[in-house]
This record gives sequence, structure tokens and C-alpha cells, in this order.
Amino acid sequence: MNANKKVALTLPDGSVREFDGPVTGMTLAQDIGPGLAKAALVIVVNGEQWDLSREITTNSDVSIITNRDDEALEIIRHDAAHILAEAVKELWPDTQVTIGPAIENGFYYDFAREEPFTPEDLETIEKRMRQIVERNEEIIRTEMPRDEAVDFFRDQGEEYKAEIIASIPSNEPITLYKQGEFIDLCRGPHLPSTKYLGSDTFKLMNVAGAYWRGDSNNEMLQRIYGTAWRTKKELKAYLLRLEEAEKRDHRKLG
Repeated sequence: MNANKKVALTLPDGSVREFDGPVTGMTLAQDIGPGLAKAALVIVVNGEQWDLSREITTNSDVSIITNRDDEALEIIRHDAAHILAEAVKELWPDTQVTIGPAIENGFYYDFAREEPFTPEDLETIEKRMRQIVERNEEIIRTEMPRDEAVDFFRDQGEEYKAEIIASIPSNEPITLYKQGEFIDLCRGPHLPSTKYLGSDTFKLMNVAGAYWRGDSNNEMLQRIYGTAWRTKKELKAYLLRLEEAEKRDHRKLG
């Protein structure tokens, strides 16, 4: 591709910004203004969410998601799940990670570990998650051939991840995300760095059992649930709603 080919990006208001050659979402945000560059989380390119660091090489319709947008919640919760997994791996390196999606009001991650997690463990994990946020680890997207990715995770002792990747068609690109020393399989997109999550916007809630791939014939895993929000205020409001609901339930039982 000709690196000097101009790329025109059309914003939601119909205005067009033109750049010489490939351009990232962060560069676009900086071009629009420092306030947007600071608030930007993800860019939407022709209807698909991309990391701000990905290069846009063709003329496209774009918009930028910030913390004010409702779409930010799923991205934030997905990142919280990755940071949870990183924290667990740092604290208990022999633990295997499996899957960790965003869900309504929060996120979870399933772990393969013989020793059960305790309430005290959740406090320790949450503290380590805050440390990871404060480290401001860049979140880096890479692609890897499927078979190479299978071997990579097997070499790391991550048999569950290897099994997931092995089930993906060989012609599909495998996308991995790295933050600090932690690498996970994921389609993305993700925040630019761990600091964007905020250290006071999430809380780990409880642990439950979950069968691998939802099949009762498979191994029982440990699922850690958490909640994450755009702001500390939103988190506090959610926890207050839960507390009030529990009080109502107790009154009914009484």
C-alpha cells in the first residue's frame, strides 16, 4: 500500500478530517482536540469498534467513544475482567485462566484452581487490581497464526486457552492482548492502558462454581464475579441499590 495515500475520516457531524497515510484513532482524537484525546477510549470504524492504536488505512466513517457514552460500559467491564485475570495470575501463577466476558452490571472470569478462593482472597485480588490500574500498563493488540497461538498457550500451561484457540478455524486471525506480563486471547477492543479503568470504579462481589464451557460433564471451575462502572459515583449508586434490595428481601422474609 502507498504510505502517502491520503485517508479521509468522516465524523458523525458530517465533517471530514484528512490525513497523509494511515492514521490511528488516538491521532484523530488529538487532531480534534486535547480534551477528546484525554477522554477517548475506543474508535468506531465503519460500525466496528477498534482500539485507538489500530491504524485506519482507508476512507472511513468514524466516531469516538468516551467515558460519557453508554457504549463505554461494556468496554470498561471487559477490561476489568482482563485486569482481574492478570491479578490472579500474579498472585497464584499456577492458576489457569479460561474465559472472562462483560455481563449485565459487571463481569466475571473463570479460573481452574484446586484451592477455593476465599472472601479474603477477593480482597487481596481487588487490591492487586488497583495496583495494576495504577501501573498504567499499555494494552497492546497483536495477531498470531492459530497453531502458533495454541503452542504459545500450551507452553504457558494454559490448556483451556489452547483448547479454545484450537477450535477456531485455521484461517481466522487470532488476536491477543498484552498488558504488563499478562497475555490473553481476545477479540477486543480494549482501553489504551489499564489506568483508564480507574482504581475506584470496580468491586469484586463473590465466587461461584461454573462448569467448563457450561457442560456438567466437564471440570468445575471457580468464577469470580465483579461489577464495574464508568465512575465512582455510579459504582456507589449500584452498590446502594443492591443493599436496599437485600433489606427489602429480608423484610419480606421476616
